[in-house]
Amino acid sequence: MRSVWKGHIRFSLVTIPIQIFNAVETKGNISFKQIHDTDNGPIGYKKYCKTCEETVSRENIVKGFEYEPDQFAIFKPEELNSIKLKSTKAIDIEAFVDFKDVPATRFENVYYVGPEGDVSKKAFALLCKTLSDTGKAGVGRIILRDKEDVVLITPYKNALIMYKLRFPYELRSIEKVPDTKTMEEADEAQLNLAKQLVESLTTTFDQVDFEDRYRDALLDLVEQKVQGKQIVNMEENEEDKPVVDIMVALKRSIEEAKKKSA
Repeated sequence: MRSVWKGHIRFSLVTIPIQIFNAVETKGNISFKQIHDTDNGPIGYKKYCKTCEETVSRENIVKGFEYEPDQFAIFKPEELNSIKLKSTKAIDIEAFVDFKDVPATRFENVYYVGPEGDVSKKAFALLCKTLSDTGKAGVGRIILRDKEDVVLITPYKNALIMYKLRFPYELRSIEKVPDTKTMEEADEAQLNLAKQLVESLTTTFDQVDFEDRYRDALLDLVEQKVQGKQIVNMEENEEDKPVVDIMVALKRSIEEAKKKSA
């Protein structure tokens, strides 16, 4: 596995050499290219001006911020480059927090963090053990691709996981979700049955089926195409079943769950 960043974790006077790796595997993703249906030629795109309708070359393109309708503040590349932060090759830990206190909405990209060289292994292991025993996660900043990001560092097995966090302004308010400002009182009998249903379906996370059924079906479709087979129509989705009395639905669901676990 090739590292995407090498540097140090720093907190107070402690400095630990580390390397960072992408945690997400993309090789298994299926992608399609757009091609011309008559000659299978690849489809390309030209950038053109919507005002004069002329094709524009890269050197004649600048960036503009629309501060009012059709009013732009124009920036040249050198002007934007002037505010780029200098990479320090260090993650400065500014604070430690309880991992459980970090809202799930703040998490974005995920990376693995490991020690860099034999000399850092002991200090790296100490940091992993300290975070694990205290239940804390380190909050710091890192510069990746000329942009500063806030990150959360937490222990995982014999290494660390680094989450890139979203800034607060990137998130919409959950208060804007319709019909969620007040919570209706749950019927006690329904609540007890619902809890019983949850209990009957409870398992460990590693036992949950995470098979990518769409990807498997797509690979099968591709294989049929490659072999020149005729593609048959996929089964249509079942129509939505009418909503029945919730008590009846809960009782039936519990019965079905018991049959599956038997």
